[in-house]
Amino acid sequence: MQISFVYILKCADNSYYTGVTSNLNQRMYQHDAAFYPDCYTASRRPVELVFYAEFTNIGFAIDKEKQIKKVDLLSLEDAKKRKPNLF
Repeated sequence: MQISFVYILKCADNSYYTGVTSNLNQRMYQHDAAFYPDCYTASRRPVELVFYAEFTNIGFAIDKEKQIKKVDLLSLEDAKKRKPNLF
């Protein structure tokens, strides 16, 4: 059984990137090193890992990634600042 991860990065420009991977440490290294120069995060470094979740089913992980990408994370962060006990 292979573990998959859904993760959220906060970029230097305060935008967010959500991804899925089977090797979180390696993927973080790739983001930090701009291993894929055309990747969204390559020009927005440094990045900070702000969330990750483990899944035993890659299909569930991909579904969760899609759900997260539908959420306006900047609005969510703003709401959390206004009402800290909301989450």
